[in-house]
Amino acid sequence: MDNHAAQLRSCMYQYSRAIYRSIKDLIDPYADRTTQLEYRRAVLVECEQTMERLADDPHYFAQPDRALFADIRRYFPITAQAQVAWSVREGLGAATTFIEQQVEAGLLDGGIARCHATTRKGKACQRTPLPGRDYCPSHQHLQHAAAAA
Repeated sequence: MDNHAAQLRSCMYQYSRAIYRSIKDLIDPYADRTTQLEYRRAVLVECEQTMERLADDPHYFAQPDRALFADIRRYFPITAQAQVAWSVREGLGAATTFIEQQVEAGLLDGGIARCHATTRKGKACQRTPLPGRDYCPSHQHLQHAAAAA
């Protein structure tokens, strides 16, 4: 892992921990101690996984705040969910802004390279392109058409 990638991971870790710290005390206060610890671990893991996915593939992670909130909301009483949703939205908003700045500065390639073609259903192809090309093996014939145009 190069130095910049290590710094990015460290920053994303900090965002993950900030979100976790802001909501950990809101976890179901009526649960017994063992259950609360289990819930805290689960919330922390979800926060970390969301940040890893955002760092790895920012362009293909639509609405990370909604995804994280949907994954963790069951650990909080209904009375705390608005505050949890706000904390998640603000924390992921800051993380997303940071990632966008990294992409714009050219320090991050925006995630895994994806084929530039679309499928028959009109969705973006998810395959990895051939080395030095814009298209995957299934769509390599489009490379020649794009070069001729």
